[in-house]
Parts: sequence; C-alpha cells; structure tokens
Amino acid sequence: MIRAVIVDDEPKAIQSLTWELSNFGDEIEILTSFTEPEEAIAYLNTSGAPMPDCLFLDIQMPTMDGFKFLEKIRNKDFAIIITTAYNEYAIKALKHEAIDYLLKPIDSDDLKDTIKKIQKHVSKQFNSLRIEEALSNFNAKFDQKKITINTDGKLIFLNADDVVFVESDGNYSTIVTKDGQRLLITKKLKEVNDILPEHYFFRIHNSYIINLNKIKEFIKNEGYVVMESNHKIPVARQRKSDFLEKI
Repeated sequence: MIRAVIVDDEPKAIQSLTWELSNFGDEIEILTSFTEPEEAIAYLNTSGAPMPDCLFLDIQMPTMDGFKFLEKIRNKDFAIIITTAYNEYAIKALKHEAIDYLLKPIDSDDLKDTIKKIQKHVSKQFNSLRIEEALSNFNAKFDQKKITINTDGKLIFLNADDVVFVESDGNYSTIVTKDGQRLLITKKLKEVNDILPEHYFFRIHNSYIINLNKIKEFIKNEGYVVMESNHKIPVARQRKSDFLEKI
C-alpha cells in the first residue's frame, strides 16, 4: 500500500484531499498531514519517522512556498505531487522532479491517474533498492573496489579509491570524494563502514572513516590527519594505537 503525507496550509484543502483519497483506500493510506511547513520538514528529515512513498504538496503557503520547502528536505526518495489552484507553476514543478501536478479543486479522474504514476514510481524505487543490495553482495563476494550507493533517488557506482573520507551526519553520512563531491546518503556511518574495503579504510573517529591511501600528513602532537583534500580529520584517542598499526 502507498503511504502518503499531505502538506497544505489550508485545513479544508487537507480534508478535501483526504476525502478524495479515501476512495482509493485499498491502494493508499495517509500517514499524516501538516498545515505548518516547518513541522513537515522536521518530520521528513527525521530518520525514525515512517517515511512516505509520496508527498502531496501545496505550492502557495504564506510562511514558505512549496519549492523552498523541497530545498530543505535532505532526501527526496518519495514521489512529489504538486497541488495548487494556479496552473502557472507546472514547468517549475517538473524542474523540481515532481511526478505530477494537480489543480484544485482536484478532479477524481486526475487523482486516479496520479495514483497510477505513484505506483510506477514506488515500483521503480523498490527495484533500485533490490539492485543496490544485489550489487553490494556481489562486490563483497568478489572483493571489488567499486561501491554502490543510493542518493537522491539514483544509484551511483563509485570507485572506493575515489573516496577520501566519510563523515557522520546523525542518521545520515556524507561521502567526500577526491574531486570534491559531497554525497549525502541515508546510511549511518557504521553501515557505510561495512561496505567499504576494510584493508584500506579505517574508522579513525566516531564521526569519520578515512581512506588510508589518501592521508597526506599525520600531526602527532595535535592528534589529527591531513587528507589529500586538505581536510583535517581528528584521531580519536582510543583509536590511535590501532591507527598507527594500520599505517
């Protein structure tokens, strides 16, 4: 079943959409709804909260428009459906990767077509995750140096040699590459550590994993390493002896 979240500053609009969606009760359920954009952002950026498969988002809200709202969401793996009473936002909605655009008052037939699009999106996401899992297992089995990560709704095949370090970001992690890319992924640092080749990656600190081949300097007195990217990474006191053995 598709899980949905509704964000609209007008309670009556939420009630109306909820009623329309109730006609598709076997296909979709509403996890929650919000009239305050900031509350919705906090929910969608909290890893412990149940994540939706789709988001019905109003564009014209007094405190924050829908496009600014989307810029504040860390990972938009869900389908985005724009809802508005005005049709001039259609092109901009597509640029923000919305899969559909519904004009208020929402027509039942239009909503039916939208649900079909959401189902296709969810199916593609599921297949992508299955592919990622299969490739990760393959790489682990044959000790490949290429790793597969899922970010922003797409799979990225990354050479492990290109990773300089990985930084913890709460329930997320940021991979920093030698060409300066910063890739935010929905994995804790421990999960990332499990998919990196252990013979040349080392968790040097609770918040960092480094590529041992990318160390430029080790400043003993101050307890940090300088990476080839010129980032300074602290060496945790309790991991210092293991680190020295590694290098």
